[in-house]
Amino acid sequence: MKLDELLRENNVEFETMVHPPVYTSQALAAADHVSGHCVAKPVIVHSNRGFAMCVVPASARLDMSRVARVLGDDGSRLATEEEMANACPDCELGAEPPIGRLFGLTTLMDDSLHEEEYLIFQAGEHTSSVKIRREDYERITSPVIDSIASR
Repeated sequence: MKLDELLRENNVEFETMVHPPVYTSQALAAADHVSGHCVAKPVIVHSNRGFAMCVVPASARLDMSRVARVLGDDGSRLATEEEMANACPDCELGAEPPIGRLFGLTTLMDDSLHEEEYLIFQAGEHTSSVKIRREDYERITSPVIDSIASR
C-alpha cells in the first residue's frame, strides 16, 4: 500500500509539499521552513524480533540503548542500507515515510513527538513531504511511545 492510499483510506487530511531534493531530516525541516522538532525521522533497526521502525524528531538522535530496552534485545542494531532497501522497496533509500505498517514493521515513536500538533515527514522520495496531524499519525500507526531519542 502506498502512503497516499493509506492516508485516504483512513480519512486523514494531509498536505503534500514539493521541494528540491533533501537527504536528511534537518534539511527537510529547512526546505519546509519548520522546526526540526516536528519533522519525524524514521530509523530502521533490527532486533531478535525482526525489523522495527523507530521515529524520532529530526533535531534528535536515536538512542540505541533505549531502543534495546523497549525491544527487550541488547543486540538491536541499525539496519544496513541493503536491509532498508529490502524492507521499503517502493521508496527512495533514506526517504521512507515513518509509518511502519506500510512495510509490515512495528513503529516505535519518541515521546517528544507526542507533544507536537503536526508531524512532517518524507513521502517516499527525496522531493516531497507530507504534513498530518500528530493525532492522525498515532491513530494510523499505533506506535509504541517511549523515550528512544537523545537530544
